[in-house]
Amino acid sequence: MAEFFLFLPQMRLALDTLVARGRAAEAAGFTGLALMDHLAPPLAESQPMHDAMISAAWLLAHTERLKVGHLVLCDAFRHPAVLAAQAVSLDHASRGRFELGIGWGSVPSEFEQFGVMNSDAKGRVTRLGETLEVLAALWTGEVVSYQGEFHHLESAQQRPTPLAPIPILIGGVGAKTLALVAKHAQWWNCPAHRLSHFDEVREGAGKARVSVQEQITFIPSEADRDEITTTAMRRFATSSDKPVVGNASELVEHFAARQEAGIERFYLWFTDFAKPETLAAFGSDVIEALRD
Repeated sequence: MAEFFLFLPQMRLALDTLVARGRAAEAAGFTGLALMDHLAPPLAESQPMHDAMISAAWLLAHTERLKVGHLVLCDAFRHPAVLAAQAVSLDHASRGRFELGIGWGSVPSEFEQFGVMNSDAKGRVTRLGETLEVLAALWTGEVVSYQGEFHHLESAQQRPTPLAPIPILIGGVGAKTLALVAKHAQWWNCPAHRLSHFDEVREGAGKARVSVQEQITFIPSEADRDEITTTAMRRFATSSDKPVVGNASELVEHFAARQEAGIERFYLWFTDFAKPETLAAFGSDVIEALRD
């Protein structure tokens, strides 16, 4: 059966609220939870948002079974040695529940605004490839020397090593990105708006398993369908991916078809911001139905 992850952008959500949502997802049968990673919320720069890695640590500390990761960490925000140590620390603290979702950045203007690095796409992809190589080397616990265009290590060593291989997820469909997926990742996140070309690009991801992120508008009662749908469409009017709207039976059919196509994990972004009652109903009426 496919896995269900809650995608929960930590914008406008207090840490206690994140924990409440995480525990509700855990109780509802979700396998994991993913946060976002930005220096300021895209299109809502004035809104409060907590740090991606600290939020992940907080959630791992306050849940028992959920895997926790990101869609996705921005490579340019962290030196790979810092990221390697953070990931291993979360791996040990959670007894193996941390997953590393990473990409080369989806908001170039953010780089310029905060002075992170050159926002040239080619350079960002190259840097991500080097980061993945450095992570793999440091996680062996052996002495590492590395000379790349962006990263330079001389007789560097980090311990402890991961308890087990830390799963890596990379998203995107560009040829260079897919080459990194095939070489380094256990999971490939295919953008929902590119699923129409899924069969054309699937081979490029190699043996990586497939996930997809989708916005979901869950209709618990037909009497509320119009109101719930209207609200969702208004909230996500600027999104490139329109929400999937449906009641339990409609969503069961939707995800069953996705599974049949070869998708093994769903990152769900609920358009009501994952109210606990929504997560509970989705768990009992959709996840359990698919499991049966």
